[in-house]
Amino acid sequence: MTLDLVQYVLGALSGALVGFSLGMFGGGGSILAVPLMVYVVGVPSAHMAIGTSAFAVAANALANVVSHARLGNVKWRCAGIYSVAGIVGAFFGSSLGKIVDGHALLLLFALLMLVVGALMFKSRGSGGDPHAQCNRENAPKVVTFGALTGAFSGFFGIGGGFLIVPGLIASTGMPIIFAIGSSLVAVTAFGLTTALNYAASGLVDWPLAIIFIAGGAVGGVAGSLIAKRLSGSKGVLNMLFAGLIVVVAIYMIANSLPALLG
Repeated sequence: MTLDLVQYVLGALSGALVGFSLGMFGGGGSILAVPLMVYVVGVPSAHMAIGTSAFAVAANALANVVSHARLGNVKWRCAGIYSVAGIVGAFFGSSLGKIVDGHALLLLFALLMLVVGALMFKSRGSGGDPHAQCNRENAPKVVTFGALTGAFSGFFGIGGGFLIVPGLIASTGMPIIFAIGSSLVAVTAFGLTTALNYAASGLVDWPLAIIFIAGGAVGGVAGSLIAKRLSGSKGVLNMLFAGLIVVVAIYMIANSLPALLG
């Protein structure tokens, strides 16, 4: 696939926005990356956009892990258990996703986003337990949520942060700021698993991915600092995160549904 200079510049700007979202919300990277690559950068293949964004988001998430770890926002045991369970799910999910029609995949993706956004709005007032940890009692629940979100992540070619954050909150009861920091470990693991599966089928544009990553590294630093400031305002991050998901979902439905019906 060959892109022009303007498309690569748009790729860098899009990457900055994705990195900002990952740093601020611990997710939203791929729900922005896929539509940005398709509708802004102009990547002609939905599957190519998914494969490329999975790699770029994984790399940006890894950079943001460092920022959040320095701020003390990562619960490593929970992140590790969730990630290992999710890698298995991501492999099987991505294998299935490659054989589904691209427009149908984008539409299903958007519908899932609406459901998650609604659930996040519902839980916006929950502060969580800052001392929550992963232990023998909640480990089965953490593994189950990890495997399921990994499968969705692989199927839709996403880092999965917008699923992992509510999944960590639901399975452990931790506050959203810790779920954001911990989710980035899983986003990295899920994204790399999905990207390598797509890359094996030639569905990753490496130059675009590198440019996307460079832009994302800049945006991620700003996002993580803002997340730290807003974490003290009960429900604000939850509402902003949910609002972002719903807006992008509606846009994707408006664009993918006519293409699918036509």
